[in-house]
Amino acid sequence: MVVLNKIYTRTGDAGDTALGNGTRVKKYDARVEAYGTSDELNSFVGVARLAAEGDMDDALARIQNDLFDLGADLCRPDMAKDAESEYPPLRMVEAQVERLEAEIDAMNADLAPLRSFVLPGGSALSAHLHVCRTVARRAERLSVELASEADINAAAVKYLNRLSDWFFVASRVANSNGAQDVLWVPGANR
Repeated sequence: MVVLNKIYTRTGDAGDTALGNGTRVKKYDARVEAYGTSDELNSFVGVARLAAEGDMDDALARIQNDLFDLGADLCRPDMAKDAESEYPPLRMVEAQVERLEAEIDAMNADLAPLRSFVLPGGSALSAHLHVCRTVARRAERLSVELASEADINAAAVKYLNRLSDWFFVASRVANSNGAQDVLWVPGANR
């Protein structure tokens, strides 16, 4: 259970922060960049939800919760010590990746195949989902970079990879199942 009685602690005033295991690192540490960007993504998902309804809003709410799970996973180093920990850390699991894949397949089943790249836009929700897509890709790049120097959960990287695909397909659904997609016309303004 999380209890937040006092919001500021002054412990980060010198430019460092605590990871999930208590280790202190610089605020620009690769691990902090990775989970901080997943938190930024969560905020953008919240903005997208302002334009979402029904099943789409429900799916985005699930994703927001997953993104907190992801942040909890990324902020906790020392995966090798998970099994011996009195309180094992929360880690992303394959089932979360598989749920995204199933949702992508279900959404994509009603969409016409693309004949061009899609420009962000069409509806407000679609535009917001494209922002989510690009921030998810950045979070993925940062997580892959982190994985090159530290041990991280492979399911976390997979989740981010699928999530950006999910946002892309969902953006097409938000554009009247692709009918309002704004297509790229190569060289149109030469």
